[in-house]
Amino acid sequence: MPATRESKQQEVEALRERFERATAAVLVGFNGLNVKRASDLRNEFRKIGVDYKVAKNTLIKLAIAGSPLETEELTSQLVGETAIAWSYEDPSAAAKVIKAFRKDDVNAAALTVKCGVLENQVMEGSRVETELASMPGKDEVRAMLLAQLMAPMQQLVRQLSAPAQNLAYALDARQRQLEENQ
Repeated sequence: MPATRESKQQEVEALRERFERATAAVLVGFNGLNVKRASDLRNEFRKIGVDYKVAKNTLIKLAIAGSPLETEELTSQLVGETAIAWSYEDPSAAAKVIKAFRKDDVNAAALTVKCGVLENQVMEGSRVETELASMPGKDEVRAMLLAQLMAPMQQLVRQLSAPAQNLAYALDARQRQLEENQ
């Protein structure tokens, strides 16, 4: 059943809204990816809250028209089969899934990273896997921040407990000395 003009317009609006809402997006080519592996990839994205959609290149071009994403760098990548993975909270989430998927897949060439978008800046495909996928995730950043905030307090506790600890060591040493003399 052919898509109507109205349904295409709704899809363009949905794509535009996703691009505006996303912190990062990764455009991938999936030529040669079998149905089972494509379903596995969708499931991995779904687990971490990443939207994944196969879209027509002309509809993607219409969706980014008039936005900062309408660049030659991005539109030149819109050839062949294109799917988009949008991350809304953790910018590196989609890139990490794609990198892990390509590493585990025997036919890694079936899934190619065309380019990525991070805060309305287009990055080439090779940078997506090397830079974006290696960025720490949201939870990792929170853990690092918490560790940084707790470090001064832990040092203070150690400094405050040091005299008592030293006294305990001295008393223990004196007790052993008295036991040896008896």
